[in-house]
Amino acid sequence: MIKAGMCSVTLAKIPVGQVLSIAQCAGLEGIEWWGRDHVPHGDVKTACLVSDLTRAAGLAVSSYGSYYKVGVSEDEGLGFQSVLDAAVALGAPTIRVWAGNRDTAQAGQSLIAKIVADTVRIADMAAEKGLTITFEFHGGSLTDRNENAIHFASQVPHPAVLFSWQPPHGYDIDHCLAGLSGLLPRLSTLHVYHWTIGSYEANTLNETMRPLNYPEDFFRHPLADGRARWERYLDTARKGGRDHFALLEFVKDDSPDQVIQDAAILRKLL
Repeated sequence: MIKAGMCSVTLAKIPVGQVLSIAQCAGLEGIEWWGRDHVPHGDVKTACLVSDLTRAAGLAVSSYGSYYKVGVSEDEGLGFQSVLDAAVALGAPTIRVWAGNRDTAQAGQSLIAKIVADTVRIADMAAEKGLTITFEFHGGSLTDRNENAIHFASQVPHPAVLFSWQPPHGYDIDHCLAGLSGLLPRLSTLHVYHWTIGSYEANTLNETMRPLNYPEDFFRHPLADGRARWERYLDTARKGGRDHFALLEFVKDDSPDQVIQDAAILRKLL
């Protein structure tokens, strides 16, 4: 089963109580709470409060959206224990993390080995508390491209290691589906949005494109404009036989009204 939810970072400037009200109005079922302003890493008191408020609103905590960069953050002062403490207090079943802080091509073998080792360490820590970790599917990490994400998954076969997926910007639907299908056996959450890359629209889309410039290359659209794509993405996700949250993220203009409109489309798709 796939349930509709949202990442609270989508409404980063809005307080927790208002985020919950918007999610209720939108008919959503769960929230991934942002690991900075909404539920800061290590802030157990806030995590407990947000957990209570979420459940009182009739919503589930789908995940904890941390900014722990595996193999990197511990050396930079963010210990995974503080992330785990907040996630446990929040009642999150999984913790979103990042596979380092560099694209695979720039990472080097020593950093990759360090990320793999740290993955096993934090997965063991999470599993002891009954949680999993979920890797973001994103540039600037070892999950930057389809083949890299799938290869990295093969390097970390720990049962508490799962993967999120989101459509990479600027690629045709078959390319996007190939990445989703490759991660399907260990798919956790999906991040739902519809963006296009303006300056690339006339080009052949492939993985040798120049680096994207944010925000000028990126254009956000209502989810309704990407409905045909998301029908296929969700049909593919269902084939894995697991339960997932499909989480709205980074809607057009960061607008609460757009959250409600996109949620209506997502719920129809589900």
